[in-house]
Amino acid sequence: MELATVPKPYHTDHSIVYSCQYHVIFCPKYRRPLLVDAVAARLKELVLEKQGDYGYRVMGIDVMPDHVHLLLDIDPRIGIASVVAKIKGYTSHELREQFPWLKRRLPTLWTRSKFISSVGAVTLEAVQQYIANQKGV
Repeated sequence: MELATVPKPYHTDHSIVYSCQYHVIFCPKYRRPLLVDAVAARLKELVLEKQGDYGYRVMGIDVMPDHVHLLLDIDPRIGIASVVAKIKGYTSHELREQFPWLKRRLPTLWTRSKFISSVGAVTLEAVQQYIANQKGV
């Protein structure tokens, strides 16, 4: 995945100025390598289409066969755990409807677990580079 180097964004809304980016990883149940071809492409579309509704901005996305990387910019008043739960719920429902074979392969699409790390201990550029280099691993 190619990502342009983007300066750390700051947002303001009346009485708050914030800059909250998170690196998120989640996996299909049993870490099955199902996120390929049309499923991977549709997953990206689904995540991107809910940005306004769920209150996040995708700064980076990469879908590997057995896991998903997201770099999200989120208003701290919404909460990262809530946003990830909504993304996983929505994408699971839509993908299982659009690709019925997923229902036969797994009891649920996603595991209950997730990795969430705020971007701050390392630079935003370092996380973007890490995500971009996942295909080469």
